[in-house]
Formats: sequence, structure tokens, C-alpha cells
Amino acid sequence: MSIGGQALPRPEWLRLTSQAALEPDRPICDPHHHLWDRPDDPYFVEDFAADLQSGHNIVSAVFIECGSRYLADGPEGMRPVGETAFAVQEAERAAGSPGIATEVAAGIVSFADLRLGAEVHRVLAAHAEAGRGRSRGIRQCVAADTDALVPKHRTLPPFGLLAEPRARYPAWADGGFSETAASAG
Repeated sequence: MSIGGQALPRPEWLRLTSQAALEPDRPICDPHHHLWDRPDDPYFVEDFAADLQSGHNIVSAVFIECGSRYLADGPEGMRPVGETAFAVQEAERAAGSPGIATEVAAGIVSFADLRLGAEVHRVLAAHAEAGRGRSRGIRQCVAADTDALVPKHRTLPPFGLLAEPRARYPAWADGGFSETAASAG
């Protein structure tokens, strides 16, 4: 079974190999984790917490956008803000759980469509508000290839995206993300 062209991990296969942590007391920030609400493969904070039981001392983790829980309506460019709110909701559930010591979504890297040009400021401000001090940046895949055999990213970036003047508009210009992020925490 797969979702979005990616094979789902099989728990029985994952259990075949186990390694002891080399430095189990060393505090680690996991710099890239996801949480999602997919019909055939949900992955919520409880699932992430189970994966953290490897013997490592994961004290915090950074949530990276993965296209889950976008807002169902409103302007298209603002819909990814729903995912930021979802990440915060899951982080707050983790903080309230006595069995989860890791600070889940200590930082959040959200999606904003750089092709919005100057309008991206509104999206960044909405992410900062929804992130409640956790917003740290944005991510937009720009890798594309004209070869049909090269796997495509789920956002299907157009070939030459960074050559588009709108996409190169500095998001931090005129009071953009750096100011927004600073005011958010």
C-alpha cells in the first residue's frame, strides 16, 4: 500500500532490526518530523511518541510541513495555515500527556507559496499567529525535472520556479517574515 506514491512502512518489517543508542543520555533535537491526518495512514502525536522510544534522549523536535490539515476553504494561499494550527494542537496534546517528555513541534516550518509575491506577507503573519511562538520558517519544494521518470514532489513545483520574479520576492522585505517571527516569539 502507498499514499502519494510513497510506500507505507510495515511495522513487522521495522521490528526486524534494532540498535542500541550509542549515547542514550545526549540530549537531541529531532530537526525534522511530521504529523498527519491521512485516511489510510494517520500519524498523530501518539504515533510519534511511540517512535521516540528507541533509547535516544529526544528532548525536542521541529515539525516540517507535509501537506496535512490544510484549511478547507478561504483563499488558496492561506489554506496551509491550517497545518500550522494542527501542529500546535498536537504539540499541546503532547505537552498535556504525562507519557511524552519530548517537546513536540518546538519549532514549526510551514508551507507558503512563494509565487504569491508580496502577498506572502499575509500568509507568514497568519502562520506566526497560528504557530503561537513556534513558527521558524517556510519550506517550498522547488526541485522539478522534465523527465517523467524522475519522481515528483507532492506540490508539483513548476520547472524553473525560482526563475519566476514573484517567487524571488524577498519574503522578509518591508516587514516580512523576520519581523513576524521575531514578534511571535
